[in-house]
Amino acid sequence: MTAEEVANEGQTIPIEGEDITLKKDGGVLKLVKKEGTGEECPMTGDKVFVHYVGTLLDGSKFDSSRDRNEKFSFEIGKGQVIKAWDIGVATMRVGEVSQLICKPEYAYGAAGSPPKIPPNATLVFEVELFEFHGEDITEDEDGGIVRRILTKGEGYTKPNEGASVEVTIEGSCEGRVFDERELKFELGDSDSLGLPPAVEKALQSMEKGEEALFTVKPKYGYGSTGNAKFNIPGGATLQYKIKLINFEKAKESWEMNTDEKLEQSSIVKDKGTQYFKDGKYKQASVQYKRIISWLEHESSLKGEDEERAKALRLAAHLNLAMCYLKLHEHAQALENCDKALELDGNNEKALFRRGEALFGMKEFERARSDFTRVTQLYPSNRAAKAQVQACQKHMKEQHEKDKRLYAGMFQKFAERDAKREATQVKEKENGEGDAMDVEENGTQEQTAA
Repeated sequence: MTAEEVANEGQTIPIEGEDITLKKDGGVLKLVKKEGTGEECPMTGDKVFVHYVGTLLDGSKFDSSRDRNEKFSFEIGKGQVIKAWDIGVATMRVGEVSQLICKPEYAYGAAGSPPKIPPNATLVFEVELFEFHGEDITEDEDGGIVRRILTKGEGYTKPNEGASVEVTIEGSCEGRVFDERELKFELGDSDSLGLPPAVEKALQSMEKGEEALFTVKPKYGYGSTGNAKFNIPGGATLQYKIKLINFEKAKESWEMNTDEKLEQSSIVKDKGTQYFKDGKYKQASVQYKRIISWLEHESSLKGEDEERAKALRLAAHLNLAMCYLKLHEHAQALENCDKALELDGNNEKALFRRGEALFGMKEFERARSDFTRVTQLYPSNRAAKAQVQACQKHMKEQHEKDKRLYAGMFQKFAERDAKREATQVKEKENGEGDAMDVEENGTQEQTAA
């Protein structure tokens, strides 16, 4: 386009560059001052790191990250910055330096940003892109699942646990596509389809119509064992391209009436039991958690409904405890046993499983107490009797170990004291202790006075 010279107080800034707006309305003009490297540009949701200098058309500077010596970061397409930046930085490559001329409707509009940016101001930014990376969608932010959005979805709602989803997936490993399917399933059932845990976590972060790339570390993929069916070795990093075509959210607790909660709880309990029988303990635990979320704070139940809800909650906590024991997550198992005992203080399974959780945590004395209580309340429980003996054996072994440890410590202390006494005797024999004795005596006399 033809350059236009704008003069203001003796300074001029040429309005030039490529119109990079979708509407081609001249709202954002980009002029590359230094070419970047590589072929990739940031995608929606990517976190970018830049330096920038912002000026008005008269050349007066109103802001600069360089002056602060601190790079600025934001996520593309999330509305964290002015529109012009979301548009302009998304076209840049690493190392690129570009000038962005931004009309008011793509910047701060008619209001401006007082006191530095006046109303209806056209702004000029020189931006340098240093790096960018995808969005970490894991709860622990451990980089285990990183998303890069190819096509932004619509709306703001996302699938929840139990939602029915319609998707296309393409899984690849080291450039080889190993899984390409169009699927309809409920979130919570993906394992039965041979999908790794990352796929469900990914879908719960997506909007309808969204298509995204996910880089998946082994922890959220097929782990250290890999997947023989897909010929995936242990410890492999995976890539998934997923499109969420459509979904229907599962009803939340507040959306269901009492009858629906009880009916759905019975259904997912059976579902969880089947998962447990199949050795799919994580999937089973998801189902039992849903029962608790629906019924735990339900206070309007009376009579038979109240008893039925209590029985379902008790079963859910007991089964969750068993799942966590299988997964060697003893603290979680302990927590659910405690919850079960709040509902039924003498429950045989709750006491026994709490004992198992404590045993796994090496709290043998507390574990023995629970197993002993089981034998007192339920004398025919042979497993509890055996566990009491196992606890006593471990307690005895621990006692002997402690005894040896402390005996060794006391021996060391005795040897150290003996050595110190020998040194003091030798010093006195050589006349080196007299000055100290006088000082100590003097101190004592002063204190006494």
